[in-house]
Amino acid sequence: MEDIGSRRHREVPPGSDHSDHAEQVRAKMPHTPHVSDLADIFRLLGDPGRVRILIALLPGPMAVHDIARVVDASESSVSHALRLLRAHRVVGVKREGRHAYYALADSHVRVLLELGLEHVGHLVLLHPEDEHDDQLGARSDGARRTIESGDL
Repeated sequence: MEDIGSRRHREVPPGSDHSDHAEQVRAKMPHTPHVSDLADIFRLLGDPGRVRILIALLPGPMAVHDIARVVDASESSVSHALRLLRAHRVVGVKREGRHAYYALADSHVRVLLELGLEHVGHLVLLHPEDEHDDQLGARSDGARRTIESGDL
């Protein structure tokens, strides 16, 4: 069987099925600003502290001091992270008097987090030889149980 990588440099004649497919995909590609915005979101999600904050918000809105307590971080660092997340419309804020409650911006953010947690659970099954298997497995099993139980 031929390796896909070995076909990479071969030219595809115009009008072939592969060429048509590539053109269809190219026509549906998002515009550069949308791709850049998406890359910014994934960069934001590349920080474990911000991800912990977002996971803490899965059950519902919380005040900064409560988020800080849940994720075991300072209120200052949580506030800074929330400013970044809010600027990219990942979280929103609702003010009630002197209190501000932060929440996930919309269902898309929730789905992205839940799918990410579910995917992490599958990584243990795909890479059981990982030297951090015990630690990763415990986190993944916990994430999977949390999602399956509907606690989030």
